[in-house]
Amino acid sequence: MLTAIISIAVLALVFGLLLGYASIRFHVDSDPIVDRIDSILPQTQCGQCGFAGCRPYAEAIAGGAEINRCPPGGEAVVMALSDLLGRDPKPVAGGAKERTVAFIDENTCIGCTLCAQACPVDAILGAAKQMHTIIESECTGCELCLAPCPVDCISMIPVKVEPATWKWPYPALAGNVAL
Repeated sequence: MLTAIISIAVLALVFGLLLGYASIRFHVDSDPIVDRIDSILPQTQCGQCGFAGCRPYAEAIAGGAEINRCPPGGEAVVMALSDLLGRDPKPVAGGAKERTVAFIDENTCIGCTLCAQACPVDAILGAAKQMHTIIESECTGCELCLAPCPVDCISMIPVKVEPATWKWPYPALAGNVAL
């Protein structure tokens, strides 16, 4: 019995040292510009940009992709990326599309937690077999919670435009205005 314990401990030590050496010897540095771009993105992993997550989108931006494809990041992300990369800022992709947030019909919700598991920003509050609700300030409107809901109690509603949420429209989107 003691021999088995000692032999397993020695094997664990040898493999630990081997893995430690391999991690140092075969370390691969990532592209620093991709790391900086990735740190600017909101890390919601929602896929609204057309990529699987923020890191693949950061790699695409470093390769020349447009910097305006992140709706959750909005204008702030576009401006930060344009400053970092020296590119001209453009309106966020999707144009003048109004911002929406998820809404859960609390009378229909069965508390299955599938929507909460799908939410990349943890904007859904609730417990198993209990009604769920949305934290509106956290919801990015990515619509990832719609598909897993078995009772279709989630809908997307537009955010009420108030002085705190209103923004000037971009000139190209405002229509033809004579100067």
